[in-house]
Amino acid sequence: MSYRTVNPATGETGVTFADITDAELDDALGVARACFLDDWRDRPVADRARVVRAAAARLRASAARYAQLVTTEMGKQIAAAEAEVGLAAAILDYYADRAEEFLAPRELPESPGAVVETEPIGVILAIEPWNFPYYQLARVAGPQLMAGNVVVVKHAENVPQCALAFAGLFAEAGAPTGAYTNVFASIDQIGRVIEDPRVAGVTVTGSERAGAAVAERAGRSLKKVVMELGGSDPLIVLSDADLGVAVEGALFGRMFNTGQSCVSSKRIIVVGHQRGAEFLRLFRERLADQKPGDPADPGTVLGPLSSERALNLLLDQIQVARDGGAKVVLGGSQIDRPGYYLEPTILTGITPDNPAADLEFFGPVASFYTVETEDEAVALANATPFGLGASVFTRDTDRGREVARRIDSGMVFINQPAWTAPEIPFGGVKNSGFGRELSDLGFGEFVNRKLVNVGPSRRTALGPRASLVPFPRPAGRPRCLPAGVRETLEPMPCLSLQSLARDERRHHGGANRSHRHQSGQPGAADAASGDRRGCPPGLSGRGVGGPHPPARPRRPAYCGPGHRPADHGPDRRELPHPHPAVHGRWP
Repeated sequence: MSYRTVNPATGETGVTFADITDAELDDALGVARACFLDDWRDRPVADRARVVRAAAARLRASAARYAQLVTTEMGKQIAAAEAEVGLAAAILDYYADRAEEFLAPRELPESPGAVVETEPIGVILAIEPWNFPYYQLARVAGPQLMAGNVVVVKHAENVPQCALAFAGLFAEAGAPTGAYTNVFASIDQIGRVIEDPRVAGVTVTGSERAGAAVAERAGRSLKKVVMELGGSDPLIVLSDADLGVAVEGALFGRMFNTGQSCVSSKRIIVVGHQRGAEFLRLFRERLADQKPGDPADPGTVLGPLSSERALNLLLDQIQVARDGGAKVVLGGSQIDRPGYYLEPTILTGITPDNPAADLEFFGPVASFYTVETEDEAVALANATPFGLGASVFTRDTDRGREVARRIDSGMVFINQPAWTAPEIPFGGVKNSGFGRELSDLGFGEFVNRKLVNVGPSRRTALGPRASLVPFPRPAGRPRCLPAGVRETLEPMPCLSLQSLARDERRHHGGANRSHRHQSGQPGAADAASGDRRGCPPGLSGRGVGGPHPPARPRRPAYCGPGHRPADHGPDRRELPHPHPAVHGRWP
């Protein structure tokens, strides 16, 4: 994999960077892990916040320089690039300001003494795309660094200078080596990093194919993954919507960042064929006015696509739509000028059997539909493998909310195209991925919600509420409490399952008596294991009504603090603690 700068407005190649070696990558992971264990996770939140705020301040102070890198490497219009710099800084500040609140222990009122604490889990690998080079990084670095995790980033190969510039922010802000690490790694190397035991979690923004590959490798290592995998967002114009407002919303929603956004309004659906014809006329006129230019010029409204590969992919997709019966009513071709420019394009007549119906057009290409009813609009909006965002335009906001509830997506915006902010959760469903970024939800994706439950120091090991919890019993049978629980809350004597079974036989008056549990399945004796399957489920190893597991290996019984395994015979098995009779199931 080659990390290099290619200016999309001219096609000229700039700086090239070599891939990291395997030894360097291994060292980087080791440093990151050591930084987490020995430094970053134990720093006071205020100290971590000072570093993150300092990085945000440096980003703002040199906004023009950082924005120019974005324009040079992926072709974003300079005004939009400057806005992205400001958004990235705002995200860093948001988490620096709120981490104390997000990390505060949460008491459980229903269980006195129980507290849920929030702790970091370690090294988080971030695999990020090129379309928003700083914003994508900030929405990982902000929450993860403030939670106490450390971050290793593999950025897209066409924005290497942006990747280095963002990493440099934290070094200049005083972050320890290993808190934020950029690596120019190959795909094969990243696959090994995902499986490395020093990595605790993975977040990825990219294609469905990339997400599936990452999820497969992370799943084999039992690691948490957060994924944002793109979308084919609908923009629904209801029958009462102001067409002028809706057209302007669709124009921004489809053309911002030259249409290279996961939450762009890619499918426009208008209710009413007559209104649809009028909308199409207005929308076509506005798109035709989008003239290409140098993205470094503040007056440019149509910039290039990010790369030659991105341009060729869109041209191929447009041809797929044509071959499937779609009509190109505007654009559809490369613009004859240096760089990777595509005409703003409108496709109509895409039927459900057209392969283009399931594609994500990542550029200035809009699919246009008209339907007769609101129900048809919702059905069409949901007829996609994606489920990231959506928009609904209407004069009746209550109606808009009702339609929003029927749309299968992670986000719905009423009377506005999709947008983002630090405090708004971002994420989708279906093939658009899972998990959330930004807001408090994004903060909580890679943390350990640890329960700390404190009981009185002089109570029995069974817990202070043991006598208040009824022991479950099969329907129609008398209550069967083990000796030691039935009488008092005093510490239990050394008990094995066999001794408890003997107690139950005495209580019921028969050694081989078989109970029928709530599931209706009769018990059965298992003389070989010594475990009487006819005993109530609390004694036989499973909750009420469930099947019985195989007998556990025999080992010394638990008799409370200070017990010695040698005090018990070899035929005894450990009594799990707390005793299963208290809650009716094995811990």
